[in-house]
Amino acid sequence: MHPIKLAGMAAVLFATVAQAETVFVTLEKDNAIAVLDPVEGKLIKTVPVGQRPRGIAISQDGKTLFVATSDDDSIRIIDAETLKETGKLPSGEDPETFALSPDGKLMYVSNEDDAEVTVIDIAAKKAVEKIKVGVEPEGIAVSPDNKWAISASETTNMLHWIDTKSRKIVENSLVDPRPRAASFTADSQQLWATSEMAGTVQVLDSNSKQILQTIKLDVQGVSSDQIQPVGVIVDKERRYAYVAMGPANRVAVINAQTLQVEKFLLVGQRVWNLAFSPDQKRLYTTNGVSNDVSIIDLENHKVSKSIAVGRYPWGVAVKP
Repeated sequence: MHPIKLAGMAAVLFATVAQAETVFVTLEKDNAIAVLDPVEGKLIKTVPVGQRPRGIAISQDGKTLFVATSDDDSIRIIDAETLKETGKLPSGEDPETFALSPDGKLMYVSNEDDAEVTVIDIAAKKAVEKIKVGVEPEGIAVSPDNKWAISASETTNMLHWIDTKSRKIVENSLVDPRPRAASFTADSQQLWATSEMAGTVQVLDSNSKQILQTIKLDVQGVSSDQIQPVGVIVDKERRYAYVAMGPANRVAVINAQTLQVEKFLLVGQRVWNLAFSPDQKRLYTTNGVSNDVSIIDLENHKVSKSIAVGRYPWGVAVKP
């Protein structure tokens, strides 16, 4: 083969390898983390962690994983390369979900049993604030501009707007029953929140704290009691929002400009949470009952692969 062509092929191969990422998935019933190669479409390994791992996130530099081990009442700190535990954070009781501040300095943790949000200084490994919120807080999000931390209380049916400077609740938005998750748009101007019982997604204006639109998720041939949306994310250009629909076994694709549902993608059983690839060309979903992860090609909005991972995959994080 001509040397120039060979060099060109090598460059393409190197670029492909360089763009590969690693996907980490918490396995709630295996007390472990599954490590996936999404390009090869395979499970690389399973690593033991604490009891009942659910929420998971990765630091901005991609070096550190944080895992909420609910039954241990702690957040585990794990080296993303060696997968060895390097420490713990004082999360309060029964941590399930958490969110990192954009600068990576603080963590906001939902304590469902105590109706509190614990604010943790990550470097100091110290809780610096406990904020009383509504009953059964779960979903939590921090705006990219670092102005707001949002706590969704499932039983109070409210989104609590916490000012990150004062660490006080300054507004409460009444939303549809049992809000499960919330996510800001990249420009921080909108907050998207799911309602598990109403089968809806609500879009709120971050400035007025008012609901702009309620989007009802209806799937032909699927009973309404099976439509229980949980995870929601919006791409960085605010073109599309994606919603994990629980036992409906589908991901809703919503036009984030018109706020209309465009299609539903059939994935595994009881889809809980989702995460983008770094280039936002793929979407990864955790399917709790079918024990697998679906990979969605976002350029074509089609499910391309399914990877068996272990028992009750719940949270997902992606390392570039």
